Amino acid sequence: MKKAIFYHAGCPVCVTAEQEIISLIGASNVEVVHFGEDKSRLAEAENAGVKSVPALVTSQGNVLHINFGATLADVRG
Repeated sequence: MKKAIFYHAGCPVCVTAEQEIISLIGASNVEVVHFGEDKSRLAEAENAGVKSVPALVTSQGNVLHINFGATLADVRG
């Protein structure tokens, strides 16, 4: 089964959302991408339809924008 991907920028809103997502669906079912550590995956997130972080891309490819931390343009800097 394909993993969900959780994208975030490391802000407090994002970190809390990451902890909740892992608690809900399990660490083995989600890949966490922290843009503060790996900006090379910004294009991947944009191509998946992510507009802001934190966001979860489900295993079926649906984008769930969770709360609001920053736009991808903000993350890109």
